[in-house]
Amino acid sequence: QVQLVESGGGLVQAGGSLSLSCAVSGSIYSINTMGWYRQAPGKQRELVAAITSGGMTNFADSVKGRFSISRDNAKNTVYLQMNRLKPEDTAVYYCNAELSRHWYSVYNRYWGQGTQVTVSS
Repeated sequence: QVQLVESGGGLVQAGGSLSLSCAVSGSIYSINTMGWYRQAPGKQRELVAAITSGGMTNFADSVKGRFSISRDNAKNTVYLQMNRLKPEDTAVYYCNAELSRHWYSVYNRYWGQGTQVTVSS
């Protein structure tokens, strides 16, 4: 079994900061890209930030310069640091990992259960 366990999130005032973390556990051979997505009420899920196993990053235009993403490959953990938060950042944030469970397996995407981030104005 593979589990993605998220922590962090909560309620913060606009301009504040929050940190999210996501630890991947279980029978894992290799993890490729890890990332964070978010889904606000009535909207589609969207990519927030992603990071490859080599450290290359990608960010949504709306969060560039405010959010940062990092990972600890030894701990199979990805982090999202969110600064200068805005009310429009309010959403459920989901961790995502593209991983292979065996050397002979293809890579599949796995999701965390989601964590609520609420930014008050």
